[in-house]
Amino acid sequence: MQAVILAAGKGTRMAPLTTPKPLLKVAGRPVVAHTMDALDGFEVIAVVGHGADQVKAAFGPTVRIVEQPRQAGTFDALLAARDLLDDRFLVLNGDDLYAREDIRACAAKDLALLAAEAPDASRFGVVDVQQGKLTITEKPARPATNLVNTGLYVLPREILSAPVQPSIRGELELVDAVNWLAARHRVAVVRATRWLPIGYPWDLLRANEVVLPLLKPVQAGEVEPGATLHGPVSVGPGTVIRAGAYIEGPVVIGSGCVIGPNCFIRPGTAIGDRCKVGNAVEIKNSIIGDRSSVGHLSYIGDSILGSEVNIGGGTITANLRHDQATVSVRVNGVLVDTSRRKFGAVIGDRVHTGIHTSIYPGRLLGNDTFPGEIVK
Repeated sequence: MQAVILAAGKGTRMAPLTTPKPLLKVAGRPVVAHTMDALDGFEVIAVVGHGADQVKAAFGPTVRIVEQPRQAGTFDALLAARDLLDDRFLVLNGDDLYAREDIRACAAKDLALLAAEAPDASRFGVVDVQQGKLTITEKPARPATNLVNTGLYVLPREILSAPVQPSIRGELELVDAVNWLAARHRVAVVRATRWLPIGYPWDLLRANEVVLPLLKPVQAGEVEPGATLHGPVSVGPGTVIRAGAYIEGPVVIGSGCVIGPNCFIRPGTAIGDRCKVGNAVEIKNSIIGDRSSVGHLSYIGDSILGSEVNIGGGTITANLRHDQATVSVRVNGVLVDTSRRKFGAVIGDRVHTGIHTSIYPGRLLGNDTFPGEIVK
């Protein structure tokens, strides 16, 4: 069966992270790598657009690639692949994570939509079934149910004929085509056992927290005497864990890293390739990008660092408000509640902090910035 991965979007809500969303890492691997694992046995077609060359390279030679010339919506992305499609195919978002068993449960149906329960249903398309007919309402202020659309469907070629008009955003939306199809045919609703949507940077942390415990740890690096690895800890080739380091899994550390001496890496942390973690550093539940360095006496908590970041000695990412409220972040001028009581900073690529820099909860640091002693 064919599986069409929609991987052309820009992901403007992920700022300051500018890596194409399918290439952002969860548990040490790009999102697209997890997706390809889940689609083992399918004939994969990928629709790319933003960062096309990078995304193409990540998919590899076995995937048939279609480029969406202009990012004009998810239905437009599907139409870009129309010449390759069979009479029935699976469609899924390239920047979300789905369980292998859920994909196969949908593929067993003639037509299907994968739905999941969400406490914040108004963020998504809400799924409702009345008298056997499916409807999806995009981001309603008062959701009729807490069942939401995950963006994974089994569809017929007939859907390519749907008379979809541009939405308020000026895009052709696949949801509108699915509603048109559902008015004519029965579309089965399959309940997801695991779905990890990635729309905002902090969603990467949640995905990391879920996926890391599922991995089988592999130790391919060097662990010096006096270092302690407790629980499931993966260490990549060429990485050295120096004496005095205490690493409490689940943790993934990439290749070519130098960790320690005398540091504490706590559960939920994923460290990329060729990174350095210095003396007396503590990292907790965070994602550290490739070729980044966290200098001595620093604390990184519930945070995301891009690539080639240099954290100066004594830098602290505060991850808890004094009033214990959930942390909000300003995204594209709108204050968004992360629903996380503990959330630190999102730091873009090539950021260098000065010594003793203090960063308040929920702060975003753009690419190539050089914050000084206090970032408020």
